[in-house]
Parts: sequence; C-alpha cells; structure tokens
Amino acid sequence: MKIAIIIGSTRPGRKGEAVARWVHDIAAKRGDAQYEIVDIADFALPHMDEPFPPMMGRYSRPHSHVWAEKIASYDGFVFVTPEYNHAPGGALKNAIDYLFAEWNHKAAAFVGYGASGGVRAVEHLRLILANCAVATVRPQVELSLFHDFAEMTHFTPGAHQEPAVGAMLDELALWSDALKPIREAKAAV
Repeated sequence: MKIAIIIGSTRPGRKGEAVARWVHDIAAKRGDAQYEIVDIADFALPHMDEPFPPMMGRYSRPHSHVWAEKIASYDGFVFVTPEYNHAPGGALKNAIDYLFAEWNHKAAAFVGYGASGGVRAVEHLRLILANCAVATVRPQVELSLFHDFAEMTHFTPGAHQEPAVGAMLDELALWSDALKPIREAKAAV
C-alpha cells in the first residue's frame, strides 16, 4: 500500500515542509504502508488550464498527465494543510481540482496547522474530497501556531502530537486497504 503525504502549500517560507517531514518520520516507523512526501510545488501546476472538466479524464497538458500519474499511484493521502482565511490555500485546492478519477475510492487524513490548528481548512477539504469520492478519516492532527511553533515560526510539536499522528495513520491505513477492492473492481471494468 502506498500513501502520499501531500504538502499543501507553495508559499515562500511555508511551514508545511517541516510538518510533512515530521509526519513522514513517524509514518516510516510503521510497517503498514510505504509513505512518500509529495510536494505540490514540484509540479508547478498553473491555475486550472485544462479545457475539459477533470471528471472527463481528457487531460491535454503535460503537467496534468504527470500530476495524474503521480496521484493515481497512491492508495491514500495525508494532506498537510495550512489555514488561510478559514480555508486551505488556493494551490492545494487547484491541485485537487486538476483531477477526478485519480482521487476516487481512496482514503484521506489531515494534518492542519494555523492559529486554530487548521480545523476550518480541514473541514473545507473534507467537503471538497467528498465530491471526489474520497473517504476521509475522523482522526486529524491539529497543530497550533501558538503551541507547536516556537515564536510562531519554528516547528516544535508538543509531545502529545505524535500519538495523534499514530491514531490518524491507523485509521488511514485501515480505510485505504478497505477501499482497495472497490478500486480494483473499477479498474477491471
């Protein structure tokens, strides 16, 4: 089983990269899946430049094909997302909106960060991903800029956060595996 830990920000000075590495370090100690960091910044996706809706699967741009192939290769996702103005950043929303079938019948978990632990950004993502036929798991990690980032800049997670990551990954692995027969049945059609 393969799980992507998606860095959901492309902003200069972002905190998501340090958070994703931390999640990956915890996940790498587990034996239930292969975990890999996927940085949306590496794909340089312009703002939605495909002429057809993603649900048609008619990608015409090289970057869309590369992004689709990458996302299709995973069984589940951990979205590491900041909260900007009570929502996830536009770059992450754009990256999700590029695709459709590649997200279908997979599971997702969330690590949010911000003044309120990123909870509102995660709630937005749950609604967005539901439309992409993604099952989201209940446990999530909420990182506070006030308590988990020294001087609101340097990532210093509290000791209680690692067990929260473990609980989240337990559910994500369970759901990612449980949805595998559905993905296989759809692929066989």
